[in-house]
Amino acid sequence: MAQTIELDFSKAVDYHYDRFPPAQLDYSVLVHQVISASTALARYDQMMKNMHNSEILLAPLRSQEAVISSRMEGTISTIDEILKYEADLENENNTHSARSDVIETYLYQRSLRSAQKALADGQPLSAFLIRSAHQQLLSWGRGAQKTPGEYKTEQNYLADRNKKNILFVPISPERLSEGMEKLFEYLQNDKSPPLIKAAVSHVEFEALHPFKDGNGRIGRMLITLLLWNSGVISSPHFYISGYLEENKDQYIDAMRNVSQSDDWTSWIAFFLDAVEAQAIKNLEIAESIKQLYEEMKGKFSELLSSRYSLNALDFVFTNPVFRNSKFTASSQIPKATAQRFSSVLQDAGLLVVREESSGRKAALLAFEPLLELVRV
Repeated sequence: MAQTIELDFSKAVDYHYDRFPPAQLDYSVLVHQVISASTALARYDQMMKNMHNSEILLAPLRSQEAVISSRMEGTISTIDEILKYEADLENENNTHSARSDVIETYLYQRSLRSAQKALADGQPLSAFLIRSAHQQLLSWGRGAQKTPGEYKTEQNYLADRNKKNILFVPISPERLSEGMEKLFEYLQNDKSPPLIKAAVSHVEFEALHPFKDGNGRIGRMLITLLLWNSGVISSPHFYISGYLEENKDQYIDAMRNVSQSDDWTSWIAFFLDAVEAQAIKNLEIAESIKQLYEEMKGKFSELLSSRYSLNALDFVFTNPVFRNSKFTASSQIPKATAQRFSSVLQDAGLLVVREESSGRKAALLAFEPLLELVRV
């Protein structure tokens, strides 16, 4: 007979009914943080603008975000696994040939890209877009049984790591539609500075916890989409999960205090600190990638002695783990030249063979200098 676990609600905080949006905020506390966070974010965004091919930075940063945001929910994978899965996905029509954690992390990345494309194509940031992103996020694996794309119909809870102590009771299913309507009305009509608006919207979404599963990942995705939609960043590629994971207890406590004590100001202060710190860290990563790119530009030119050397360089930066067949087919380099490049770069130690070729499957190669910079 299965043992029944007694849930402890003694530390639980209930959703802040009828107290959204916040009645007042202490801007005297927040104004300097808004300026600091905005400045750090602008410096990071300028770096992205200055890259001749921003995808060189975005590909590894997206992979980082997918791994970290998923890891916060207990889904454990590595950048190397995600990149290998993507490499195989393009060459094999087999979407399920990996650990479920790897596939779930890949689905987060795909869901984020899809939502970004929808906004770029003119779709509004709406409940429909969020539900579509959720449907993609849980389209396969463990999440497929948790009503992807549909709002919850039963009360859900946020518990501690042992799943015994309930820490937070989100809005009830009966009030959820009303709560989501208020959230999107706030997004459309509120005149607060964009960073404050993003902070308030994120914590409100997490407090509503509208889905049976995947709320944390969708909520962190929403931050990126909000900042881009409001024009704070010029492309939808600022990711904050690294800071939130490193400060997870403070992150959870600050969100709970919004409902427990109506303390929106302290939550926003934490969020602004997170944006500033993550922007500085992302800029450091971006600068290190750019520095590596400039260093490798000279090496590739010297080793390959070809007008296609820059094509090869851009390819390995945007596809740091790849099947050799893709390099010869998709790099816009003549096939014989691409094959020579692959051999030369392997001999120079810049490309590492992860898997030897076998039968119809091409060798799996990795551009190790870039991976060393972005592993988390």
